[in-house]
Order: sequence, then C-alpha cells, then structure tokens
Amino acid sequence: MKKSIALFAALLLATAGMAGGASAEGARQEDVASVDAVVAALYDTLSGPAGKARDWDRLRALFRADGKMIVHGQNKEGAFTTRVLSVDDYIARVTPLFAKEGFFESELARRSEQFGQIAHVFSTYESRHAKEEARPFQRGINSIQLVNDGTRWWVLSLVWQAETDRNRLPERYLRPR
Repeated sequence: MKKSIALFAALLLATAGMAGGASAEGARQEDVASVDAVVAALYDTLSGPAGKARDWDRLRALFRADGKMIVHGQNKEGAFTTRVLSVDDYIARVTPLFAKEGFFESELARRSEQFGQIAHVFSTYESRHAKEEARPFQRGINSIQLVNDGTRWWVLSLVWQAETDRNRLPERYLRPR
C-alpha cells in the first residue's frame, strides 16, 4: 500500500511538472517575473515589420504547455465563432501573414485582478500594420488568464475579440485605470 501511495505521489508530481510547460527553461526571467512583464512580453513578441521573424520560442515560453490562444468573433455571415488554438497552431496561422504584412499591437488600457497565484488581465489593444500609422486597423480586448507556480507567471489562456461597428469598445475600457 505504501509503495502504491509513493508511486502515485511520484506520478502526480511528474505530471504537475509537465503541466507547467517544457518551455520553462527557455523563458527570460524578466519576462515572467510579474504579470506586467508577461503582458509586455506578449505584445513585444507579436509585433514587428513585414518579413521580420518573430521570436516564437519566447512566445512559447510565456505559456504553460497546455496554454491556449482563443479568438472569438463574428464570421462573414454574422454568426459568432470561437477558434481555440495551441500556441503552435497560432504561430502556424500567423507566420505567413507576418511575412507579408507588418503587425504592431499595443496596449491602450488595462484592468487587472489578482488573488493569490491567479490573475486576470483585460487588456484593450490596437493593431497597426506599421508603427507610424496614424489609425489602427483594429482594436479589441485581450482577456489574459495567468497562474503563478511559485517561481514565475504563466499564461494559461489568451482570449481576444476585436471591436466591430455593432460591438464598440466601451469608454471604460479605453481609459487607463
């Protein structure tokens, strides 16, 4: 019985370690030391001019191995859809686009809540094809859920929805808090 309990405990610990993510060794400590640092690193890894290779290993290192990137919005027919992606699915989806078009996403405002080792960030964003563009081509909300394992912060999920003519960003999400 004691051997079974010890074996179960060892298996549980090994599984818990894997859930944290194989990418942990590649994380920059300054990127994962705080919620603010993780959010800044997220925006930084996604942004760049057309043809500039992104540091996808850095992006992977921000997420738990089971982390998700989820886009929610209306399709051309007007129906709401949700697409759940792994980080690698997201990378495969945007790499050809980023090769042709610049993409610079920046944070306009943020609302954050934290309790113990969990945090939620509602980050209002705007996207441009070039840093110097006067007007963004898109705005929306990034909803970022994070967990801390006692040594660092991890992104568990990133859900985003773009603003539309029928679903405008409320004023409260456009002002820094």
